Amino acid sequence: MPTLDAIDHKILRLLRTDGRMSNAKLAEEVGLSQSACLRRLHMLEHSGVIRGYTAIIEEPEVECPTVVVIQITLERQTEEFLNRFEAAVRKCPEVRECYLLSGMADYLLRVEARDAADYDRIHKEHLSRLPGVAHIQSSFTIRNVMRNGSQR
Repeated sequence: MPTLDAIDHKILRLLRTDGRMSNAKLAEEVGLSQSACLRRLHMLEHSGVIRGYTAIIEEPEVECPTVVVIQITLERQTEEFLNRFEAAVRKCPEVRECYLLSGMADYLLRVEARDAADYDRIHKEHLSRLPGVAHIQSSFTIRNVMRNGSQR
């Protein structure tokens, strides 16, 4: 992983708010020539600092999924338990994100469900069957306040 300087950090900050910003505009904002900015951008991509670009889709309210944030505590925190849990959670299509944590819980999951009944199905068919789980705590989100640095 390369050492990032202030210009690299500024490039990343700008791309977080507008991933489709043109190289000309990006170069102007960070004070570089277009060719120098493009070289830095390619370096950030090739080194894995920038892993990809995505579109954030505003779905109609009717289709907007219910987001459930789930804290998972395992029976043990051994490498075997962690590996088994992580391999199993990767197979759950409704789990959009999974983070290993420090603190009270071992993992934080972000799950998308159509509604509470759909989450009940996900809980019964997937979450309660994950290996090594001692405790599941689910919180339903009310609304999205901010995503990727932009207010909603």
